[in-house]
Amino acid sequence: MMNRSSSSSPLYMLSCLVILLLLPLPSLLADPDPLQDFCVADLSASMSINGFPCKPTSKVTSDDFFFDGLSKEGDTTGIFGSNLTAGNVLAFPGLNTLGVSMNRLDFAPGGINPPHSHPRASETVLVIKGRLLVGFVTTGNMYYSKVLTAGQIFVIPKGLVHFQRNVGKEKALAFTSFNSQLPGSAVLPLNLFASTPSIPNDVLTKTFQVGDDVVNSIKSKFGS
Repeated sequence: MMNRSSSSSPLYMLSCLVILLLLPLPSLLADPDPLQDFCVADLSASMSINGFPCKPTSKVTSDDFFFDGLSKEGDTTGIFGSNLTAGNVLAFPGLNTLGVSMNRLDFAPGGINPPHSHPRASETVLVIKGRLLVGFVTTGNMYYSKVLTAGQIFVIPKGLVHFQRNVGKEKALAFTSFNSQLPGSAVLPLNLFASTPSIPNDVLTKTFQVGDDVVNSIKSKFGS
């Protein structure tokens, strides 16, 4: 057992202070702060734990910091009546290690970006055109939502299930931003009814308290 004098010594106190300062660091980090001006992603290499290796500075050009993919309207004729254009590090290598990204969301009237979550980032939704119902559900099963119009913003806390739906009569457009270069997305209907291999029907019938016919009908809509 440590005696009172040793536990109050300057060296012991200094050691404790260093430990206390170091322990919280992992929990405070999102994407790590870069140690250089930039690290344009070398997309031909494999991703490491916090991003892609850096492209040699001698090969970096102004185009690496430019992306026009969000300027084009997406095709909203799909099953959900919406289209997501991603502006993450996979499409925009200049974002590598910077901890930011942005998506474009186009909606047909009645279109929806179905319930999903981003495991690695919080999200802000900025409506440019139309009327969007935006909502999320907490881990305590509380539902928060708001109908947004042009210029209005809604924030989605990291990891929570959320959605956007066009409740207007015209097309809608929104931009979403994230505090991660690659926030990831777990889309609930696709995870549950279109996974590879498929989740067993008896898991889904028991979960949703429905019959095989209902589960098979839903799976068929997603090509599963």
